[in-house]
This record gives sequence, structure tokens and C-alpha cells, in this order.
Amino acid sequence: MITLAVAADLPDILNIYEYARNFMIKNGNPTQWTKDYPGVELLLKDIAKKHLYLCRDALSVYGVFAFIIGEDPTYRLIENGAWLSDSPYGTIHRIAGNGTRKGVLAEALAFCGHQISHLRIDTHRDNLIMQHILPAAGFQKCGMIYLTDGSLRIAYERL
Repeated sequence: MITLAVAADLPDILNIYEYARNFMIKNGNPTQWTKDYPGVELLLKDIAKKHLYLCRDALSVYGVFAFIIGEDPTYRLIENGAWLSDSPYGTIHRIAGNGTRKGVLAEALAFCGHQISHLRIDTHRDNLIMQHILPAAGFQKCGMIYLTDGSLRIAYERL
């Protein structure tokens, strides 16, 4: 089940992101997320804007992701490639699980795809797991984008 996050969910959300950061470090991706990313301030903004979602069952929260329909400013400029379409899209950011359930990305993609079929997502060059999973989920690598802090990311799109 996917639900909107509320402020009371913050302890679970922060635990999931802590697990995800440690998982990335252990799997050759130590720099994608700093030790305080995503921070409480960003998460509370996502919650207030109704952009933060949880994957949960009857007993626990096991996944989290941000989903925003509309233009993402960091996707305006793409290098070494091109977007497949300029039609309205939804963007998935900061997806993570706590390791207790497989398929968090698949659940999130199914949910997001029911909201809007045109999806974009990006990942760090060291995140080989996502680079493997995204094409298997129907995404095409489109080029490189820059985050607001100047960090380079590989951009993917699915129509």
C-alpha cells in the first residue's frame, strides 16, 4: 500500500534513509547521499507539498519516495543526449527502502505510472544497482543532468 507521508512518520522515514545510505556505501556508492541527506527540512517540505509517499503494510513502513508531477528545474538542461518527450511528466526522487522487502521501486513505479505515464528519474554514476534496475523497468538512459548543487546525474525517462 502507498500512502502520503505525514510529519508523524518522520522517525520511520529517517530510519529508512539511514539504512539506504549505509547500503549505498557498502555497495560502492559512498557519495550519492551525504550523512544528513535528505534532511528533516527537505522532508517536511515534501510532506507539506504532498510529495512524499510511503510504501507500507499493516505493520510497518518499508519504503519512501518523493513524487512530483510537473517540471523539474534540474531537468531543463540535459547534456550528452536528449529527453524522449516534452510532454508533462512526473519525477521520482529519493527512493529508498529499509531492506525488509524487495520491490520498493516496482511498487513506486506502479503507483506513479497510474498518476501519469510519463516518468523521469535520475541516479548517481556510482549507483550501479539503479543503473541496472531502471532499464529493466522500461526506462531509457537519456543523458546527463546537474542537480542544483552542481552534482552530475544520469537521467532516465519512461513513456
